[in-house]
Amino acid sequence: MVRFLIVPQWQGSPAPRAMLLVDGASAIAGDLPRAATTVLEVPVEAGESLGTGVRRLSALLRTRELLREHTAAGETVVIGGDCSVTVAALDALPGGIDDLAIVWCDAHGDLHTPDTSPSGAFSGMALRAVLGEGERQVALSPGIPRERVVAVGMRDLDDAEIDQLAGLTSLSADDVKRPDALLDAVRATGASRVWVHIDVDVIDPPEMAGVSAPAPFGVSPAALGSAIRRLREEYPVVGATIAGFAPRSPADAVDDLGVLLRLIGAVA
Repeated sequence: MVRFLIVPQWQGSPAPRAMLLVDGASAIAGDLPRAATTVLEVPVEAGESLGTGVRRLSALLRTRELLREHTAAGETVVIGGDCSVTVAALDALPGGIDDLAIVWCDAHGDLHTPDTSPSGAFSGMALRAVLGEGERQVALSPGIPRERVVAVGMRDLDDAEIDQLAGLTSLSADDVKRPDALLDAVRATGASRVWVHIDVDVIDPPEMAGVSAPAPFGVSPAALGSAIRRLREEYPVVGATIAGFAPRSPADAVDDLGVLLRLIGAVA
């Protein structure tokens, strides 16, 4: 049975209204099967940087401990919160990450380190941390090799992130429309298991209003869902993340839940 972990972490986000991520996680949780859903009591306070270049690091480390305590064998869908919850989830993954491919669906690069980040927010460093680089207290060790990462829908990058695309496989919104594009990209990684990360800002803005930093020309929810379902026909998806949902009101949350539940259905 698929388990859902609700992780309403906001401290990794650079958004002025980062607390809306808590509301987004709660809205999604309300439509999930209660018996299969666990809500983690993540810190509410901002936390301290602990002398590093990562803002609110102490709160992020506490969430990481909670995920270790609550992650068990079997398929888990993590509902954020900001998108950096995936780093903690991978760190806690039973069986490790040796044969794992990461499908990283996100409009933004998330490829900063503390030295290059303009905000100090960990969500902007999340994929770099998955690669094992950046602040050692939160980066995976060892990290996922670049050749086992497939970036989907990435289109809004800072200058410092562009060079970091080297070695990653990148699929555009148009690429994802081809039925086997994602499957072929994962095949090329040589991995035998997959984790699917979806920051909902990867979706085209007319289809998904509840995001903090929308970027035009995103992925169609239907195309992404079809690509993931096709991937699942050949690969075990051992876990997934749905993150970045930040509705401005309860009514806005209702408007977006149809798309979100279809994405959850695809990964689960």
